[in-house]
Amino acid sequence: MEAAGNRPPLQGGGGNAIFGVGYIVDIVFTQCMLFTMPNRPPRLERILQRHGSPLFFVTFNARKHMPILATSTVHERFIEFARGAAARNISVGRYVIMPTHIHLFVHGTDEFILPNWIRLLKRNLSHAIESPPPHWQEGFFDHLIRHNESYAQKWDYVRENPVRAELVKQADAWPYQGEIVLIDRA
Repeated sequence: MEAAGNRPPLQGGGGNAIFGVGYIVDIVFTQCMLFTMPNRPPRLERILQRHGSPLFFVTFNARKHMPILATSTVHERFIEFARGAAARNISVGRYVIMPTHIHLFVHGTDEFILPNWIRLLKRNLSHAIESPPPHWQEGFFDHLIRHNESYAQKWDYVRENPVRAELVKQADAWPYQGEIVLIDRA
């Protein structure tokens, strides 16, 4: 078995590394179908088999953290895009649009290509942003949600973002949040 220190650094985006005892599992999400490198433990395949199609917690940021996102126009465009995604078997669950970034939960079929979908979402939202482009920081952050508890914990944290940022006193008072589709991870 190859020691982690003897391996070349991981390249590119969209992959995740999970560190185990004396080895690294390289995981590549291509079309949101999971492929592992040879001679690596298949832990996430078992998780996906048990819980079905992947549910992702995603965060992406405005370029240079410009406060350009928390507007009625961007929010309406987001809702329209998310509702249209349902026709392609993509479910957007809970979300919060902050002035400088967006948090959302998204669930797709096994053929769902998260990076492509995020690229389309950013492009679509750019039409609702009044400032000139570029609007977006490159890439995004994603986390695979494994069970309902994780989903609930992440949501509890995310929905309090406007309160922590002192934009509102109560999380429910933030107008740029919601839930497009109920995603049940029980």
